[in-house]
Formats: sequence, structure tokens, C-alpha cells
Amino acid sequence: MLLKDRIAFITGAGSGIGAAGAVALAREGATVVVTDKDGARAEQVAGAIRAEGGRAEARAVDVTDDAALQGALGETIAGHGRLDILHSHAGIQVEGPLEEVAVADMDASWALNVRAHFVAAKAVIGQMKQQRSGSIIITSSNSGVQYDREMIAYATTKHAVLAMTRQMAADYAKHNVRINALCPGFVDTPFNRGFEIQMGGRAQLEDYISTAIPMGRFGSAEEIADGIVFLASDRSSFMTGQALVIDGGECI
Repeated sequence: MLLKDRIAFITGAGSGIGAAGAVALAREGATVVVTDKDGARAEQVAGAIRAEGGRAEARAVDVTDDAALQGALGETIAGHGRLDILHSHAGIQVEGPLEEVAVADMDASWALNVRAHFVAAKAVIGQMKQQRSGSIIITSSNSGVQYDREMIAYATTKHAVLAMTRQMAADYAKHNVRINALCPGFVDTPFNRGFEIQMGGRAQLEDYISTAIPMGRFGSAEEIADGIVFLASDRSSFMTGQALVIDGGECI
């Protein structure tokens, strides 16, 4: 097992990529703290992991609540004596060009897609420095390495989190703490609702997928989860400050 006896904490893990990542980490031997704003969803994922014989705990955590996020991370570290993997995944997708996106929606995008990752990383970096080890994975998007038409809030914040990831990686590599960004492309989950609206409906989104993505299909949450395991494990031990793009070639 690649992650035997390691402790992992994941935000936004109640469904989609976050849930698939939690399951994949647990299958590789990690004890996984599954968190989501919806505590019932987090418990459902944790229960499925335990049913397979894995180790998982569930917590309801709203990552825009600094105290709740910091508290959950602090309690995880106190309870297990360490933290080896942080996958800060929770995010939001707001569609629309400059004229249509409200300032409040840009603020919400910034709070979830950038600020919450900053708060989570800040809460664990001291422990990881003390351990002289740790992998922080921050979910950006392939929208962080290209520009999406009429998606100003989403693309802007996803680019920003890449810059933050690289800066943190440069600052903490000397402590043997690795910090990388996960950049998924289109995975067929409800999270794509913003793109579906922006493109004019489900049929238009599917047409885009079939023509604009070289591989001609959606990715699966499990394919993205394989990337999460790679970034979390020693398979990526000489990799930090990078954007791991998994998008079927869309950004080429």
C-alpha cells in the first residue's frame, strides 16, 4: 500500500472528485478524514470506506468558516499526532462574463477557490514542518492553465490558486513539505452546472466535450483520484509546485 498508516484530511469530499479521492486514498492504506459542508454526505462516503475495510472519519465542515476549518484540522492533528496529506478540494463554479457576475459572486468564488485553501494550508504547515514531511494538494482546474469564455470568476480564481500553490511550494520545499495543484478537466458531475448554463444547455456541453477535447469524452472521478493518490504518495516525492493537469488534452 502506498499510503499505509498516513493521515489524510479532505475537504469537499461528500461527492464527485473529493469522494473518489477519499476512497482511493483509503484503499492505499490512509486513514481518511472525510469532510463536507453536508455532514450526511461526508458520513456516507466515510461509511462506504469503512464497509470496504478502510479507516475513515466524517466531519461537517464549511470551509468558509475559518474557525470551523482550523478547528477540524487542529483536532485531527491532535487526535492522530500528525497529518500527512491535506487535499483542500472544496470549490465553487460561478458562470458569466464581467457584466453579468455580481461582486458578491466574485467574492464567494474568491472565498472558496482561493482563501479557504490558504486558511487550510496555514493551519497544517506548522505540523508538517515539525514532521519534516507532508503533501498538500490544492484543487485548481485546467481552467487555471487556460481561459474559459464567459467564466471570469472561475478562471480568475483558479489561476490565482496556482500562483499561491507555487509560492507556498517554493517557501516550504526546504522543510520537505510538497505542495502541488490538481487541475482536472471535465468530469461528469453536477459541479459542471455553471459550464452547462454558460454553453446553453446539456446538449451544447456534450458537443463541446466531443469536439474540443482531443480524447472526446468526459473524464471519470476515479481517473482524477488516481492523480490524487500520485500527488499524496512517495511516487511524486521529487515533485512540488506543479500543476497536474488531467483533462483529456483539452488545454493543449
